[in-house]
Amino acid sequence: MTQAQHDSATLDVLVAGGGYVGLSLALALKKSDPGIAVAVVDTRPRAAIAKDLRCSAIASAAERMLTQLGVWQEFAARAQPINEMIITDSRLRDVVRPVFLTFSGEVAPGEPFAHMVANADMVGALHDKAREACVEMIAPDSVTFFQTSGESVDIELASGETRTARLMVAADGVRSKLRDLAGISTVRWEYGQSGIVCTVEHERPHEGRAEEHFLPSGPFAILPLTGNRSSLVWSEKTAIAETLVKGDDFTFEMELERRFGHHLGKLKIAGGRHAYPLSLTLARDFVKPRFALAGDAAHGIHPISGQGLNLGFRDAAALAEIIVEARRLGLDIGAFNVLEQYERWRRFDTFQMGVVTDVLNRLFSNESDMLRATRDFGLGLVERMPGLKKMFIREAAGLSGEVPRLLTGEAI
Repeated sequence: MTQAQHDSATLDVLVAGGGYVGLSLALALKKSDPGIAVAVVDTRPRAAIAKDLRCSAIASAAERMLTQLGVWQEFAARAQPINEMIITDSRLRDVVRPVFLTFSGEVAPGEPFAHMVANADMVGALHDKAREACVEMIAPDSVTFFQTSGESVDIELASGETRTARLMVAADGVRSKLRDLAGISTVRWEYGQSGIVCTVEHERPHEGRAEEHFLPSGPFAILPLTGNRSSLVWSEKTAIAETLVKGDDFTFEMELERRFGHHLGKLKIAGGRHAYPLSLTLARDFVKPRFALAGDAAHGIHPISGQGLNLGFRDAAALAEIIVEARRLGLDIGAFNVLEQYERWRRFDTFQMGVVTDVLNRLFSNESDMLRATRDFGLGLVERMPGLKKMFIREAAGLSGEVPRLLTGEAI
């Protein structure tokens, strides 16, 4: 298509951000309504996706959505099911780490509540399926400016190209520039912690067990990967985290071993290690006329619950359902009263999860003996209540509350 044809064509939806949220939204729209004109603007070319070495926990609900979209099947053989999860609460100097809470990993027979997948596999499959579904991919490029006028939004790209759409969705991350351009403010505070992310190889098999060790400096999560490998999400005070990441391998591995323990044998770092600051960011509004936020652009939460990515999938599924149903009724998909339905659906859920993760982090990331005794008593009570544990598993699986149809495995 020529530059002139691009400039004159009006899209139904332009999605700014080619991560898992933007791509799953675009793909869901095209799968549900092949006649809808959708474009995704991504700062990265397709080849750059393969360089992402991170891994993510995909909840059962998100797996059902990806299966319905024909994506999960592309990398399911390389996904690691989480068969069990244990939770401990201790200090680094403690010789023994008692297990206070254990969770069976199934929400239904044969269906684990979560899988660990490589981001490169997941995002790469979403990208390829979106292209197959005739989603227009504009990359590498980015949105630099937009202006709403009447029944459309006029969009300028860094390349100099201009586009017009009935609706623009910003899925450009927690530090969203488009959120700022839309005049949407946020509630935000820093935790003084950073999350260290790396992959380790170990001698013994993990048997699909995930571990969450609550330590005074922050949670230390061990998440199983295929083979004798695990992904770590290690919350630490920012100054210490930066020193560890920039320091020598010997010191890093010694500190890692103190937290990881010896139950899986000798450890070896596989690949690099990275640290990112942890904060809570909640957008005060999710929508404006012809503009919507999705994923981290709308909410960034502490990784203590591992739900940030899955909240993003819930946004994509809910917004796709709102847009598709509005088109079927002949409504204007960019009208504020249509988009308000999406905001009402998603705002409370994300606010609730933000508060829960904030409270949990403050409750567990401290040296208080009184708080430790209280929280350990609470964990022990939950361990003795199968019904409550089952409810927590469904929450972790993304199957509680008002769930969009895609997340139940149904088509829109």
